[in-house]
Amino acid sequence: MPESRPVADSTVVPLGAATQPRDRFGRPMHDLRISVMDRCNFRCPYCMPKETFHDRYRFLRTSERLGFNEIVRVARAGVDLGVRKVRLTGGEPLLRPRLAELVGELSLIERIEDIALTTNGVLLAQHAAELKANGLRRVTVSLDSLDPAVFATMSGGFGGLEDVLDGIDAALAAGLGPVKVNTVVRRGSNDHTALGLLEHFRGTPVIVRLIEYMDVGNRNAWRRDEVVPSSELLQQVAARWPVTPLAGDYHGEVATRYRYADGAGEIGFISSVSAPFCGDCTRARLSSEGVFYTCLFATSGTDLRGVLRGGASDDELADLLRTAWTGRDDRYSEQREALRLREQPLRKIEMHYIGG
Repeated sequence: MPESRPVADSTVVPLGAATQPRDRFGRPMHDLRISVMDRCNFRCPYCMPKETFHDRYRFLRTSERLGFNEIVRVARAGVDLGVRKVRLTGGEPLLRPRLAELVGELSLIERIEDIALTTNGVLLAQHAAELKANGLRRVTVSLDSLDPAVFATMSGGFGGLEDVLDGIDAALAAGLGPVKVNTVVRRGSNDHTALGLLEHFRGTPVIVRLIEYMDVGNRNAWRRDEVVPSSELLQQVAARWPVTPLAGDYHGEVATRYRYADGAGEIGFISSVSAPFCGDCTRARLSSEGVFYTCLFATSGTDLRGVLRGGASDDELADLLRTAWTGRDDRYSEQREALRLREQPLRKIEMHYIGG
């Protein structure tokens, strides 16, 4: 992907009776990722290391998180500006009580074409059928290894591997498809188990996506030498099972897709470090406490909670989103190395507030 460059006169383009905002690089807003919970029942070292997120860590109080009505209002405003896909994230979203009710409310918004969920899967078996009945279409499960010892290390010693696998089975049985498994590959931690995980899901409807270890947030002690480039992983996969490339499903898709030559399914690679895809990014994010962010690596955002609770109209809310998006010039992954050499490191928002 070539480096993104500003596009002149690309603020808005026709979108039916409304207008769809474009950012400073001509990118539309199409996807809205909503974090419904900042807490998690895992302590993955690349997201919520237990050294920081310990028993005394202060998470948000219930009153500090957006309520369902507030989330729906933001989603409606996003739809008016071009959003067509919504993904619920966390933290761990299934820790949020009555989450299926929120899914049902979102499913009633006209022009939302897809509602998905990202989860660690531990609680998924309990909720999959109800989520599907309320309008959830797809689910992505974060699973970094099938080796019990490695799984325990990668999850911070929390959760159960069998519970995650049961959750995947329950999602398939409920018709939440396609079910995707996201695997963050970290050199020296779980890279030696990646092929085993792929082998487990070969011949099933589950699509595994191998993700390069990223420097999200400020607390995961990220090092460039712990990144396993997707090209290296692809070579390992192809040496064992020949694969053929697939075309992308839609503009802005983050995964490079491949099909096993023997017909045993599909895999994907997400290469934010070695092959940034900022130029096609159409994703906005809403944090648990109601801040609107325009990048996974953002250092600041637009507070919506105060506006929502201060009596703002729907038009005023939409104007805030439009202003934030049209002023967007984020392309952190393209600038990563230069930014990391700054004397003052960036204070990026933590991933447990805005999801992956």
